[in-house]
Amino acid sequence: RTPSVATMRLLGAEAMARIEEFDAQGLANTAWAFATLGVRAPQLFDAITRESEQRIDSFNPQGLVNTAWAFAIVGTADRGALVKAVSARAAEMGLVVFSGEQRRQLH
Repeated sequence: RTPSVATMRLLGAEAMARIEEFDAQGLANTAWAFATLGVRAPQLFDAITRESEQRIDSFNPQGLVNTAWAFAIVGTADRGALVKAVSARAAEMGLVVFSGEQRRQLH
């Protein structure tokens, strides 16, 4: 069963209040969950952007893919700095650490 919009708004508010406590996986999973459900939460995505940029070096390949995908799906405002950070981290890791599916999702 899909959570209601009201439930997702409550979850988003709680996530924003604690976003500084999230690790890279928590940031990626939160972005992915909201995007998967099609929930628009611009303030939450702003917070995820800020925190992701600060923690980009701790993202693993799946976290990078999930984050990039989520931001592409929700179509949020300009995220140039985050896109550059994700791209730089992916290049730093080298494409060999990404599965074929992950490389397709980053495209």
